[in-house]
Amino acid sequence: MPSHNVIELAHYMREQGLTISFAESASTGRFVDEFTRVPDCGSSVLGSIVCYDESVKTNLLKVPREAIEQYTAESPEVTQLLADQLKKLIPANIMIAVTGLASPGGSETPEKPVGTMFVHGFIGDNAFSKRWHFTGEPDDIIAQTIHTTANFILNELKNNPKL
Repeated sequence: MPSHNVIELAHYMREQGLTISFAESASTGRFVDEFTRVPDCGSSVLGSIVCYDESVKTNLLKVPREAIEQYTAESPEVTQLLADQLKKLIPANIMIAVTGLASPGGSETPEKPVGTMFVHGFIGDNAFSKRWHFTGEPDDIIAQTIHTTANFILNELKNNPKL
């Protein structure tokens, strides 16, 4: 069942005729899954690229390997590069790229612990970048990321209707 925030955003998007696309690393396709589960809202979803493995980031989304080596795959810089490429491949009114650390074994540090999630995207021509930290099991961290991102986007759309 999609979160309340996803349902509300999906309905708002449908009413406004808005579309959405995703480039998902840490969320492993869960964003597109949640949005397409909302009844009568599938027409708003254009698609998603799940780029969990580095090879998908570099080969399909053309993220320079040097950027991943310099910043790590779980970083705001790489997340922005994913969003920039998503804009070229699946242009939509709303575009969201997600990376982060939902479980141990990535690039976690004391400054970037497990639970740190990066979201970069576009609402119309306006870019946004978010860094959030959540706790819990990997599924909980991903669910919180989706819920929080949907809430952020919905608030942006409602507070800035010209977006």
